[in-house]
Amino acid sequence: MSQFVQQIIDSAAVRKILSLAGVSDPVNLDRFDTSQAAYLQGNVLVGGTANSIATEAMLTSLSQPGVNLYYPADSDERFTLEKIASANNIELTAYQPEIQKDLKFKAAVFDGTGLKHSEELVALHHFFQPVIRKLAKSSRILVVGKTPETLRNPKAQTAQRALEGFTRCLGKEVGKKGATVQLMYMANKSESGAKAPLEFLLSPKSAYVSAQVLRLAPSTADVPAYEWSQPLAGKVAVVTGASRGIGAQIAKVMARDGAKVIGVDLDGARADLDKVARETNGLSLCLDISAKDAGEQIEAFLKENGLKLDTIVHNAGITRDKTLANMPEHFWLQAIQVNLTSAENINDYLVEKELLTSGGRIICVSSVSGIAGNFGQTNYGTSKAGVVGLVQSQASAMQKLGITINAVAPGFIETQMTQAMPVLVREVAKRINALGQAGRPVDVAEAIAFFASPGAQMVNGNVIRVCGQSMLGA
Repeated sequence: MSQFVQQIIDSAAVRKILSLAGVSDPVNLDRFDTSQAAYLQGNVLVGGTANSIATEAMLTSLSQPGVNLYYPADSDERFTLEKIASANNIELTAYQPEIQKDLKFKAAVFDGTGLKHSEELVALHHFFQPVIRKLAKSSRILVVGKTPETLRNPKAQTAQRALEGFTRCLGKEVGKKGATVQLMYMANKSESGAKAPLEFLLSPKSAYVSAQVLRLAPSTADVPAYEWSQPLAGKVAVVTGASRGIGAQIAKVMARDGAKVIGVDLDGARADLDKVARETNGLSLCLDISAKDAGEQIEAFLKENGLKLDTIVHNAGITRDKTLANMPEHFWLQAIQVNLTSAENINDYLVEKELLTSGGRIICVSSVSGIAGNFGQTNYGTSKAGVVGLVQSQASAMQKLGITINAVAPGFIETQMTQAMPVLVREVAKRINALGQAGRPVDVAEAIAFFASPGAQMVNGNVIRVCGQSMLGA
């Protein structure tokens, strides 16, 4: 029956009805593959405001083979842009929309760190309005701002906070093109940490991330040099729940990026876990992450194999769905223990025993259910909101140790579990986002690999949704 219903949904007649109702077929998103020599190729429009702090870092990062840089010919900041470009030997071309009518842009990047008053926000309209219809498929829009809480001037704080509303609204306007919109807030002295975040947000690796806010803050550890094609070379990563689904894909992407991956899962998943280990040239470790000695078991395995740990990814999780009125206590306890408490306990052990190397990474997996809520998931939603709390409460302490802690919050990601959903429910659920489609496990894995990368040293305490800009939640 489900196959029959799917055939009806996919039929030309039904698709035409959906199109008339404003529900069009989603764009095939550009995703990363290893044949790509650079994170971005095509025409890129750059601009900004007076007294902005990120323009030079932005231009130098974007200046690479295959990227053609343009700036609005009528921009008030054109002389500043030209001066920076000249000083850094960067080729920059004036863009005149009335003349270059056929030009399409793969990305548009705006440095708004200099915005100090709400009246100056009109600069967003001046920069973006002429080019919205000139965006290529799967294009990228990035707005760079200053972290509002770090500013003393209330009017400047107000103007910077307004950028969030702009990016979220614009994301819903351009999502039908497969385009994404992001906001990157920078604190003082974080310019040197902008390169890797900019590369991720403008690349196909962020295909299913949109309308998110990434915050950069100064770090006690320097941002090391890294190779874009193999940023995790020489790193060792533990990935829990790695036997299948999203966890297996995380292991594969991190291995692709050069990491030695230790996949962790229950003994009952040994066959699948060993298969992933073989495919990634990694190692497998069977343990129950909710066991009191889970941290000790990880330590013993590292010593046995002569390895030092750089990254841990807390991906393992369970659902025990029931409405609260019908939920037995053990359903509640299991969800909290596996999804939240286990990560707390393992983190505490790793930090206490100094098992994470300098520049280490802790990456957690939350969920849109923990942000927006979901019927029948009070236990799961509580645990995943707790993961957000874990990241935010530990960020400051980890920063002092040179470690970062961040999380991803997946939305509707197509897995074996979602394939078992009723067809109509699944088809509706996967379309209620700006991109009009479900994500893939690789989309979650790419965000996690970014957090794990050496270039993300100034990215700490962030929770990034991988949800295609879901209509649910903030």
